[in-house]
Amino acid sequence: MAKDVIIALDFPNKEKALDFLDNFKGESAFVKIGMELYYKEGPEIIKEIKRRGHKIFLDLKIHDIPNTCVGATKSLLDLDVDMFNYHAAGGAKMLSEASDVISNSNKEVISLAVTMLTSTDEEAMHQNLKIDKDLSLDEVVLSYAALTKECGLSGVVCSALEVPNIKEKLGKDFVTVTPGIRKTKNNSDDQKRVVTPKEARELGSDYIVVGRPITKAENPLKEYKEIKRDFLGE
Repeated sequence: MAKDVIIALDFPNKEKALDFLDNFKGESAFVKIGMELYYKEGPEIIKEIKRRGHKIFLDLKIHDIPNTCVGATKSLLDLDVDMFNYHAAGGAKMLSEASDVISNSNKEVISLAVTMLTSTDEEAMHQNLKIDKDLSLDEVVLSYAALTKECGLSGVVCSALEVPNIKEKLGKDFVTVTPGIRKTKNNSDDQKRVVTPKEARELGSDYIVVGRPITKAENPLKEYKEIKRDFLGE
């Protein structure tokens, strides 16, 4: 399985996103477009970035009734993105019906379900989400991951800390995409379950998602290449 670094394009508009990507001329990158940028710019930003030769993870975390998710899935497939995702908490019917649409499309796309956001720690899971206090965060994540696999999706978005258990229980081919990546663990932002690129590699992550360490770097391309070397072990 190919491993890669996905750059999170967490920009407020097309101009800032494309200005950033000007740093990557001649370099084919894998980028993530989230809600902020997509809701502002719509499908045109997807088309422009694809024209530039980059792969796209469209990170909209679909979570709705099954019929709505089926329609959303068809729309996303028409955009020819390379990866997109759902919330595993949407349940089996939502995930399986979306998976059927993908299977019948004959398109190569990596379909994921978000297990638990990396901004959520165990205390928040119990106190805010009211998930049974007898269940650990690892147990809940594994349960969501198992559901995702049963429903036929490619893999999950999870913390790199949870990858070894997921790979052991669900197989090495089950894709793990891991945000919460920092060059060091000394960060003061909203991520809770954080690892370095080297640690993510050692834990078995297939893809890491890196935003601010690259997008706010003085030399984004240089920082991207350093993080990629750390992750791939080159």
